[in-house]
Amino acid sequence: MKKVLEQLYSGEILSEDFIYNLMNEIGSGAFTDLQITAFLSALNMRPVSVDELRGLRRAMLDLCLAVDTQGVETIDLCGTGGDGKDTFNISTLSAFVVAGAGIPVAKHGNYAVSSHCGSSNVLEALGVKFTSDVSVINRQLEAANIAILHAPLFHPAMKHVAPARRGMQVKTVFNILGPLSNPCRPAVQVAGVYNLEVARLYYYLLQETAERFAVVHALDGYDEISLTGDFKTFSHKGEHTVAPAYLGMKPVIPAELSGGDTIAEATDIFLKVISGQGTEVQRSVVLANAGLAISTYKNWDFKDGIAAAAESLDSGRAEQSLKKLIEITA
Repeated sequence: MKKVLEQLYSGEILSEDFIYNLMNEIGSGAFTDLQITAFLSALNMRPVSVDELRGLRRAMLDLCLAVDTQGVETIDLCGTGGDGKDTFNISTLSAFVVAGAGIPVAKHGNYAVSSHCGSSNVLEALGVKFTSDVSVINRQLEAANIAILHAPLFHPAMKHVAPARRGMQVKTVFNILGPLSNPCRPAVQVAGVYNLEVARLYYYLLQETAERFAVVHALDGYDEISLTGDFKTFSHKGEHTVAPAYLGMKPVIPAELSGGDTIAEATDIFLKVISGQGTEVQRSVVLANAGLAISTYKNWDFKDGIAAAAESLDSGRAEQSLKKLIEITA
């Protein structure tokens, strides 16, 4: 590790194979928490390169417990986190709206690291039981149209990294890796990222590995469509800047996206939104994100995706997906 740190401190870019092998060593428990903290801190000192990200992703997928969805073409909606905005659980709600629209969702998520409440926190509070049993995962997809892949269960090697991440309490390269490390290897990927630099990294990488994908970043810093201003999308259809008005939606103020200060508050917001009792702002933001996912999966126009998302939420089918998921995992 000393040699690696010296290379990073001198500004060197690590090769894809070198960092792939290093990540495998980390996953085997070869380094102490202090060494891993130093490595992550050194990586934070400069932008990660495409080659480094490619190598890290390869290692994460090779180390994880793979999930065979038996030919079901899934989509994942996942954000990097690390934007410091503490919004309500937009991507998780959007995932259920997409599932309610008839699209199989493989939702990869984890407990909060740098925010109050991650997707796993709120789902657990709702009564979802996490499992790594592939047969149960496939039952979830069949009955509820959504499967929950709680990251620690599928990435056991990353237990060696968890103490360092918790101790640092800031975003690291693992925020970037999260959406790219789904053990289902979904056919379609929609990812929110916390800055344009990471958006372009994703854009380069996903062009190599996915036929249909969308990367989104709100220009005022959110790792999702926030409707607080314009946002950029990078997808198999190209690069676009989109204003809320284009979607027929009004700009919102950041305070209206608050996720609360506790898991209980976040869970209450989640239940209100999915049952159609959320605020108009909450509804609009969820529909925008779910609409992007639906249009990406179906290769539709963005506005058609939003219309399908609205039908899923308003008909109660999104909420039904949640109820079925809870029943299966009870």
